[in-house]
Amino acid sequence: MEDLRKYVAEFIGTFTLVLVGCGTAMVTGCHGWDGYLTTAFAFGLVIVGMAYCVGNISGCHINPAVSLGCLISGKMSVKDFFIYFVSQTLGALAGAGLLKAIFTMGSKIDLTGTYEEAEGGKKAVQLTWGLGSNGLSGLNNNAGAGLIVEIVLTFIFVLVILGVTDADFKHGSFGGVVIGFALVMVHLLGIGLTGTSVNPARSIGPALLAGGAALSSLWVFIVGPFAGAALAAVCYKFLAGKKG
Repeated sequence: MEDLRKYVAEFIGTFTLVLVGCGTAMVTGCHGWDGYLTTAFAFGLVIVGMAYCVGNISGCHINPAVSLGCLISGKMSVKDFFIYFVSQTLGALAGAGLLKAIFTMGSKIDLTGTYEEAEGGKKAVQLTWGLGSNGLSGLNNNAGAGLIVEIVLTFIFVLVILGVTDADFKHGSFGGVVIGFALVMVHLLGIGLTGTSVNPARSIGPALLAGGAALSSLWVFIVGPFAGAALAAVCYKFLAGKKG
């Protein structure tokens, strides 16, 4: 029963992250710095809230990349990692599904994507695909650049998480706030480039339901965050002098 509670907590946390974070991206259109800031804080504040809600139950990973970092760091079992991944992905699908239902029934927002007008009245630049799914248009559709962005941003994010949750160092009760603001931080750079994933489940859910172009670069937002998380785990072991 305890294991089931953990998996349900991860489902609820990831559901909330996609519903609120991607929903905010849809409402604001991620247009200009007001849209960037609002969306970045939406994602970050969900982490803060969920950290103090389900953190004591599941650890509040709500992100397969974070779970991979914990697996490599010896903080969770292989079995838990895979079931967390499934729970998180199902939560993301449920969040994206509810968004699609809400906006299809009661909004004029274009579900095919959000745009920002280029300077000089040129062709609009697509920042994210439908349902807040990630894309590469901010990088001229360069998958290599997208991989670099996602690897580096996930590396930073997961490194912060591993440091602030390290039981060998006492950081008090502010871990959830620190992690939430770390997610805001990486979004401030990443939104205009890839829409910021750093979370495979957050990317998979909206992309599968949006379909079409959103699926074409989905692999970047799975490979990049997992690679960044693995590097962060190895790096933190070295920095903190961890063995094994």
